Amino acid sequence: MDKILRVNMSDLSSTMEAVPKEWAGLGGRALTSAIVAAEVIPTCHPLGKNNKLVFAPGLLSGTTAANTGRFSCGAKSPLTGTIKESNAGGTAAQMFARLGIKAMIIEGLPKADAWYGMHVSKDGVSISEETELVGKGNFAIVEALEQRFGKKTGILSIGQAGEMRMLTANISVKDLDSKIRSHGRGGLGAVMGSKKIKFIAIDDTAAPGIKLADPEKFKDAARTFAKAVISHPATGEGLPTFGTAEMVNIVNAAGGLPTRNFTYGQFEDHEKISGETLRETIIERGGKPKHGCQSGCIIQCSQVYNDKDGNYVTSGFEYETIETLGANACIGDLDIIAKADYIMDDIGVDSIETAIAFGVAMEAGVLPFGDGAGVLKMLTDDIAAGTPLGRILGSGAGNVGKLYGITRVPVVKNQGIPAYDPRSIKGIGITYATSTMGADHTAGYAVGTNLMGVGGGVVDPLSKNGQVELSRHLQIITVMLDSIGLCLFVGFPAADIPTCVPALIDMLNARFGLELTPDWIGGLGVTTLKTERAFNTAAGFNSSHDRLPEFFEEPLLPHNAVWDFTGEEIDEFWNF
Repeated sequence: MDKILRVNMSDLSSTMEAVPKEWAGLGGRALTSAIVAAEVIPTCHPLGKNNKLVFAPGLLSGTTAANTGRFSCGAKSPLTGTIKESNAGGTAAQMFARLGIKAMIIEGLPKADAWYGMHVSKDGVSISEETELVGKGNFAIVEALEQRFGKKTGILSIGQAGEMRMLTANISVKDLDSKIRSHGRGGLGAVMGSKKIKFIAIDDTAAPGIKLADPEKFKDAARTFAKAVISHPATGEGLPTFGTAEMVNIVNAAGGLPTRNFTYGQFEDHEKISGETLRETIIERGGKPKHGCQSGCIIQCSQVYNDKDGNYVTSGFEYETIETLGANACIGDLDIIAKADYIMDDIGVDSIETAIAFGVAMEAGVLPFGDGAGVLKMLTDDIAAGTPLGRILGSGAGNVGKLYGITRVPVVKNQGIPAYDPRSIKGIGITYATSTMGADHTAGYAVGTNLMGVGGGVVDPLSKNGQVELSRHLQIITVMLDSIGLCLFVGFPAADIPTCVPALIDMLNARFGLELTPDWIGGLGVTTLKTERAFNTAAGFNSSHDRLPEFFEEPLLPHNAVWDFTGEEIDEFWNF
């Protein structure tokens, strides 16, 4: 039977608790947000004793269903001050689910000035003082812990940025190939650092495993679901071929590719950083153009990128990082961006927030636009070392802008705006504005409908018509994906392949012995979004925070597009 694992860092104790009735039907994001809303004081200091760090696998995690290995982590964000859920691949979600851990809640702050490591197994959790790995980066941590506990050990860790409680700090997750995936955005690595936890090692040896209420029904539904995923052009062809970087040329053609700190919407060197160039380079150097970030992934949109000598550089080389350093910081060199990606994974900083921060720093004259060597040097000599400049950069784009007196600062609720300009792709702008967690493209990925017609037809990206409704619908659906433990890209076949969502419902019913209907999806999404918004309201946020920066009123070539939504029009989002 599933349990709640509660760890109190104040006295280094732990308990296994029964799952409260109100949490029994929740998983992933729905569960982390419910726990944070119920147990965290909204006005608390995010790095103080009253914040809690919550981990939860999805409802289908631990099963054989494809692409169900996503892991949710929740807390009050030190970057935004809002509620936060961060979603990652890797091995941790499946292992927690097999161990019967529905959620792990970490609370309190240790009394001693020491760092700790945790080891989670079928017997619960042990907490030990850690000295060897303090000050180390994530790759060294993975190597050391695999030697200490075994190659199959699951690992959650923080790098130097988390130790220094930088607001861009990630929690890193080991994947099947000992590479790094990240609970990015929002600075949850700083929360883990505030609790003095360097790592959490996971051993699912002799775990109880998953018991299905109806194994045959589950098997049939899982087969139908997998067929739907591989049948969609995006998840069966585009993403496996070019990775997420396939979006570079698409978004550039639409005039929505943020360039030179969101001054332009097209980048003259876009071909140098495109998905097509990325694939050619990977194949030429003996890397892997297809790679999964989690067990059971059939989309394989990750990849392994090597240098010109065939040596490993990075994996999970995503569009967001490539665009925000490539076009937005004007660094048209995949090799430099890949090196930066590796360093950011190692020190444990969010590659979107950090890249956007560099764009603002370039606007301020801290270093020139296009200075890739300068970025690499500042990552290692300043951010990793915790110099005053490194701490400024490690505090995120909004804080860099404030400290240098810059007005062109692309943030919402102090979180950096990702790699789609909302003037030319207006649906994603509504998501940026209204997301409960600050600017976040994954909260409601309207780009798919605005530019590629996902969901039954294109909603004109340059028109205001239909964008609020589109973003609302997608944010509700995204809660479902995050709560079940599904990859975000399952949203493509869910929107377009008629058999996909019924198969998901059938899998849930066969897993738990339920009689859910498709209406359950909408109910879960609405309830979770309203729970998150209520937390934010209690923390001091209101509709004035659901706005984009005023510089987006400047026309953006080639369409002379502007952000022209009124506050009243944006506020219509919450009328449901």
